[in-house]
Amino acid sequence: MKLNQRKDKNTQYTMCWLDYKRCEDENYINKVLPFISNIYIVENNYYIRNAALELKEGLRSVFGIDPIIQTNSYPDFKQGTVIGKLGNDVMERFISKTERDKVADEGFLIKSVTNDSKSIIVLAAKSESGIIYGVFELINRLRLKSDLSSLNIIENPKAALRIINHWDNMDGSIERGYAGDSIFFSNGRIKKSLKRIKDYARLLASTGINGIVINNVNVRGKAVWLITPKFLPQLSEIAEIFRLYGIKLYLSINFASPIYIGGLSTADPLDPGVIRWWQDTVKMIYTYIPDFGGFLVKADSEFNPGPYVYGRSHADGANMLAKALLPYGGIVIWRAFVYNCLQDWRDTKTDRAKAAYDNFKPLDGKFLDNVVLQIKYGPMDFQVREPVSPLFGGMEKTNQMIEFQITQEYTGQQIHLCYLGTLWKEILEFDTYCKGEGSYVKRIVDGSLFGRKYCGFAGVSNIGNSINWTGHDLAQANLWTFGRLAWDPDRSVEDIAKEWILLTFGDDKKVLENILWMLLNSHRIYEKYTTPLGLGWMVNPGHHYGPNPEGYEYSKWGTYHRADTKAIGVDRTSKGTGYTLQYHSHWQEIFDDMEKCPEELLLFFHRVPYTHRLKSGKTLIQFMYDSHFEGADEVDVLIQKWEELKGKIDENIFNRVSERLKMQKEHAIEWRDVINTYFYRKTGIPDEKGRVIYP
Repeated sequence: MKLNQRKDKNTQYTMCWLDYKRCEDENYINKVLPFISNIYIVENNYYIRNAALELKEGLRSVFGIDPIIQTNSYPDFKQGTVIGKLGNDVMERFISKTERDKVADEGFLIKSVTNDSKSIIVLAAKSESGIIYGVFELINRLRLKSDLSSLNIIENPKAALRIINHWDNMDGSIERGYAGDSIFFSNGRIKKSLKRIKDYARLLASTGINGIVINNVNVRGKAVWLITPKFLPQLSEIAEIFRLYGIKLYLSINFASPIYIGGLSTADPLDPGVIRWWQDTVKMIYTYIPDFGGFLVKADSEFNPGPYVYGRSHADGANMLAKALLPYGGIVIWRAFVYNCLQDWRDTKTDRAKAAYDNFKPLDGKFLDNVVLQIKYGPMDFQVREPVSPLFGGMEKTNQMIEFQITQEYTGQQIHLCYLGTLWKEILEFDTYCKGEGSYVKRIVDGSLFGRKYCGFAGVSNIGNSINWTGHDLAQANLWTFGRLAWDPDRSVEDIAKEWILLTFGDDKKVLENILWMLLNSHRIYEKYTTPLGLGWMVNPGHHYGPNPEGYEYSKWGTYHRADTKAIGVDRTSKGTGYTLQYHSHWQEIFDDMEKCPEELLLFFHRVPYTHRLKSGKTLIQFMYDSHFEGADEVDVLIQKWEELKGKIDENIFNRVSERLKMQKEHAIEWRDVINTYFYRKTGIPDEKGRVIYP
């Protein structure tokens, strides 16, 4: 071992929470040096060696040491970190059968072995992916100054699938991307440089992600051809980069590919020629990418082709693809985002919220075991607040993944600070009552409630080629939190956020306190000045940014919220659209009753007169005025909390965040004035507090 005091050269982009900062605590350094002075790998394969190199780089950056990776002296080691697979004879010297049996396929064990002659850290796993996850966990523990002498942890991911969805297009643009262009594609081609892709793989692996879909679910143009030899050689190189970090590559496909690529006259999933075409295509993909994860499919929705065109069901379409993938261990992830975007919203019985359940509930039990339904957390489209989709708990015989949108399409588009961890945690803790009390969403999507093999989390990526990956430096917390919740949905969001702050900004008490407050309160603040009470939308059509009270996407078919001069909201009760009937009886009763319905969802489930009094005693209209004023004012608190950190935060990061917060304040005022003006004009009821409502 030798000390290395050289400083890293600046890179053109940051590495978020992996920007390792030098530890200046000499007392801690002296305590841990024996445990990290050497790195021993008991199996010198390519993937384990890569994990050892990650550890070496982490130790070099944090502690200024340069440990040698050794493979031939482990019978006599006395100090250092030992890395290897469970079952190896050397590893078995330190690990009991009880400990070994507790480690799952992607899990890991990290324990210290200390006595008069040894100061050793043992890091073991069943798989290479478990080892890379364990290495990042060990680096994090060191950066957080954990006591290594008593370290003894076993961690296993609770969900089998922890996948990032990219909506990247071949021209380099990103649908709902707010952090620059794609790191994968440009000008109709796959980018040649893999440097940034490798750094991204490192970021994802450090949070426990194990799958990635790199292209948009709306597969059009050149992207249709990604599953052909024209692009597969380059995709195999990308797959290898992710494979090093325990991440499988998946691809979005166009259901009509047999027509577009194969020259067939049909894409009917029951047609023998179509079946053969997909079988041949899948076989070819696996010759290039042996551990290919499978396909993500958006079908029969928003003008994407699907089995409905041929009078077939979603089960027919998904199962045809699943059979082709089954011999290779691949899966089909079938999105449940299916609705008729051209329906007439003026019809009081028409309700987009019912669409996913109506389409998929009758198919429960008809999907093959390697088909997974990917279901948006709510029944609509990533609004600031929606109820949990009734499909969770409604399909006991079907694999299910929950889809979260990390990129903030309707929640400020990474211009506004809006930490989504608090919202996601509420959703995961929702009790569906499908098998009685305790039937939480988190137990459905981790597969344990119904004993399903393929379940998990899908997150729509929020990264691009911007200098800080996410446009807003604090939006990195959403990517981190998604990965950590997908790994363990039982974890406290506050603890996850704290960990991100400490790893990203260091352990200054004021920095931790202020940024934690900003994160944990930001979603509530954003909700206040935009669309409280489950109102939803009210954004500009198309790009979905900024206030537009009647700007629902398909406004020619009627406004979403159906506001008139007397009332606002949609009656989704059993006497209205009937949406509440899709829930189990416990929630049917609560959502049906205006007095029992959670007020944060009141306008989602009920049509409410403006004069209706809420539990606070305020009328609905006065609450709307107050909420928008309060939310805009509370952005000042976010700004103040950040300004207090001047000099404690890297100057470039500080200035970037300050600029975003300034924009957020301006836009919050615009939201406040536009929405309050709208309600004043609709109702003629003035703000009882005498604040200015612009006529």
